[in-house]
Amino acid sequence: YAMLAVSLNMLAGCTGMLSVAHAAFYGLGAYSGALASLHWNIQFPFDLVLASGFGAVVALVVGFPALRVHGDYFVLGTFALQMIVFNVLNNWIAVTNGPVGVSGIPGPSIMGISIASPVRYSLFAGFFALLVISVLLRIDKSYYGKILRAIREDELLAETVGTSVMREKMTVFVLAAAVAAAAGGLYAHYVTFIAPSNFTVQESIFLLAIVIIGGAGSLYGSVVGAIVLI
Repeated sequence: YAMLAVSLNMLAGCTGMLSVAHAAFYGLGAYSGALASLHWNIQFPFDLVLASGFGAVVALVVGFPALRVHGDYFVLGTFALQMIVFNVLNNWIAVTNGPVGVSGIPGPSIMGISIASPVRYSLFAGFFALLVISVLLRIDKSYYGKILRAIREDELLAETVGTSVMREKMTVFVLAAAVAAAAGGLYAHYVTFIAPSNFTVQESIFLLAIVIIGGAGSLYGSVVGAIVLI
């Protein structure tokens, strides 16, 4: 949840793009990682890379039409995306097993060493989250992070001084989706069962609540918000 909240904060808090589709990318990562592990025998943690890449590709495809609108229209666009993804997961029974969900997801292991116990997996997930969040914090403190905040404050002004607003918004949208999808892959391997009901619009709103409670624009605050609410 810290990974989800920090990546959403990069999008909504730092760039001003209020998205209610973060749970959609979370779900796409969970399903793609789980199905790759079950049907293609892709081992953990390589299926996390596939899950993250799949989330990024979907974000890249839907980003072109979604990022051409602003404000409330962008919120409505992401809401539509969330509902579309939920309905695909719920109704494409041949692939996702529909509302019954996907069970029997193998527990995680690295180089033959099982990390499926709660303590081991907590340590692994904590390390993975720390690594991802550290990268996002460095991005936020970099020149690129200042560009994102400039876009949040005034898109037109940012564009007049030479910033490619569409490109930068697309980059952060894809980055946030990739991180959310990786978190979904981690979740799927831990619980070993996923269903569309785990990735609803209510989950996206809950993630926004974490961001708001921790402080929009404060990535450290998103970690604190996740700890408080979870």
